[in-house]
Amino acid sequence: MTINWIIERLLVKPTEGTLTDVVITADWRCNGTQDQYSGTCYGSCSFQPPSGEFTPYPDLTQEQVLGWCYANGVDKTAIEANVTQQINDQINPPVVTLPLPWVPVDNSVISTPKPLRDEQIVDPLILPTSDVPPSVDGMSTNILG
Repeated sequence: MTINWIIERLLVKPTEGTLTDVVITADWRCNGTQDQYSGTCYGSCSFQPPSGEFTPYPDLTQEQVLGWCYANGVDKTAIEANVTQQINDQINPPVVTLPLPWVPVDNSVISTPKPLRDEQIVDPLILPTSDVPPSVDGMSTNILG
């Protein structure tokens, strides 16, 4: 199983005191895949204005912002467990729908189709015509006059 975290969007205050382009919210997503199965969780994490070291916006990395998210309430372990469970539930569904035991199964629905008769086959180059004149827009007809 592969788990991947991404930051999808950053909300930024243009100025905060003497600082510029201060990240105040990060929208994150955790994706998981295994074969053809997938799961995802997403959310947002807000931050207080920086009080110590400040990284200029152009120098930020996705790993750094994800670290802020984990330090500010995003439970990485629980979210990855949720994504993993979504995938496991697709592989081994915990609940399934079975046919009602008192309703007989109609196997006649599953049958081999009958071949078409010659009169049922339409040549696409010879289309039937109509005596109804076309409408102005070419899309509809008025047969009521």
